[in-house]
Amino acid sequence: QVQLVESGGGVVQPGGSLRLSCVASGFTFYASTPNWYRQAPGKEREWVASVNSINYVTYSDSVKGRFTISRDNARNTVYLQMNDLKPEDTAVYYCNVVLRGNTNYWGQGTQVTVSP
Repeated sequence: QVQLVESGGGVVQPGGSLRLSCVASGFTFYASTPNWYRQAPGKEREWVASVNSINYVTYSDSVKGRFTISRDNARNTVYLQMNDLKPEDTAVYYCNVVLRGNTNYWGQGTQVTVSP
């Protein structure tokens, strides 16, 4: 079955960096478009970034220029490099993929906390 397992979250000071990873299994990863979303306390889940099968990347305006999404098809892994982190980046970060039948699959999430 489809599985998405995130890791790499933690606590970091403003201006710091973290790299999130999401290991995928149970589907044809190289042909998919993995996404990163995040959900802050009391807020709705929001889209952060996507990378498609030909490595075309897109970002939300709030992270453009600071975050970089990438993929390693040999490892079935998608990454989110986060630089110049701000307190407003504090959230649970989720890996997502939409597969056949427009079915959404989600990982369990990884907590990122940006605090002095």
